Amino acid sequence: MMKVATITALVNALVLALCLKGLHYFHLIKWHPIGFYKKWNWFEDSSKLFQWTFFIFLLFIIGLFLYMTMRYVYIIPAFFSSLLLGLLVTITLEWIALDLPLQLTSFKKLSIPFIVIVVCLLRFLLETANFHQKEHTAQKGS
Repeated sequence: MMKVATITALVNALVLALCLKGLHYFHLIKWHPIGFYKKWNWFEDSSKLFQWTFFIFLLFIIGLFLYMTMRYVYIIPAFFSSLLLGLLVTITLEWIALDLPLQLTSFKKLSIPFIVIVVCLLRFLLETANFHQKEHTAQKGS
């Protein structure tokens, strides 16, 4: 069970990092995915390869944590949980990254492609967790 969780979280982290790099490259997000290093004075002197590798590692840890916790709430459909969690996370991240004021007009500055990618990847992660938990529960019952 842990092997599946590790592989799923790793694939999720790699795809998310690649998508974030692509979104930044094509100017679909107005912030840099590893820009928090400068903001928090982390790894400023290290190479970009190390910064991206550490970022992927952080995404992997977050994905693994989500996989392990969300497989126990498999009663809730992954569609709803991924949509709500994805919207909450992406809007919060962009609000912090862009320093947006708490106004209704600030929603126009949010990146819809970023929101869609995160929601889709969360759905992949949560659907996989739900599937394997249901399969594991069914095997125990047999």
